[in-house]
Amino acid sequence: METKAGDSASDYRALLAASITVVLWASAFVSIRASADHFDPGALALGRLLTASVVLGAVLLVKRVPVPPRQAWPGILASGLLWFGLYMVVLNWGEQLVDAGTAAMVVNIGPIVIALLSGWFLKEGFPPMLLAGMGVSFLGAVVVGLSTSSGGSASLGGVLLCLTAALAYGAGVVLQKPALSYASPIQVTAYSCFVGALGTLPFAGQLVRQLGNAPAHATLNVLYLGLFPTALAFSTWTYALSRTTAGKLGATTYAVPAVVVLIAWLVLDEVPGWLTLVGGAICLAGVSVSRRRPAPRGQDRQAQEPSPAGEPTAEPTASDA
Repeated sequence: METKAGDSASDYRALLAASITVVLWASAFVSIRASADHFDPGALALGRLLTASVVLGAVLLVKRVPVPPRQAWPGILASGLLWFGLYMVVLNWGEQLVDAGTAAMVVNIGPIVIALLSGWFLKEGFPPMLLAGMGVSFLGAVVVGLSTSSGGSASLGGVLLCLTAALAYGAGVVLQKPALSYASPIQVTAYSCFVGALGTLPFAGQLVRQLGNAPAHATLNVLYLGLFPTALAFSTWTYALSRTTAGKLGATTYAVPAVVVLIAWLVLDEVPGWLTLVGGAICLAGVSVSRRRPAPRGQDRQAQEPSPAGEPTAEPTASDA
């Protein structure tokens, strides 16, 4: 029973961390939209990653966190280059070529990529409830995308960039998971961020020039992106990833479109239509389905069958709990 209680507490903490991540990543879409007119995709990604690197580096110094062991570095390097680096640049670029609705539909392939890769590469399997919930949520993401689309023809280049972002995101998450077996969440997050910042250093000249011309609110948005959706949200993400499967955690990000709609409504006064609200509700319903656990049939039968008379009932072991 103690093991079950401990597992429940761990699941609750992982869900809380994932919820914080979802809200902050949703706010990032609004912040990126407010900065896009003043920063090129690479410059915006570099400014965001440098800000996060300073904060995470300070945390490492204050807590005297050592360098991750060598076994963790393959996952850190892959995650840093693919997710922190490539994903941020191509997503910013893609959203300049296609409308937000099209981008949302394409990028939301990412959790499906995570489920498929983690089921195969990480041996997590393909739980039916997870796949069913992801299917429902993807349908909701398509509804949100269609309802917010401008109705124009999408740029093929923009779609391909968003697809690249989705693949980089999915692969980065799956490759990050093994690193958490050897290093702490803060180590994996911080050093992945450092790798991503190094990978985007070629855009340093753009960033310096554009910082000099950008208005104060755009620069503050870059700082916000680095502090909260990157330094904090990626830390809560890795914390949750260390306590649950990659597939299940990836499914929670389908709540992002619904939260984006809400934040844009409150902050940008973008009143959503009824179809957008329906799509957001479908996304949340799918996340709920993906987190359901089917009752173990064997345990149910044991609970219903009385033990033979005169024989004591065995106490559950830690492996049974």
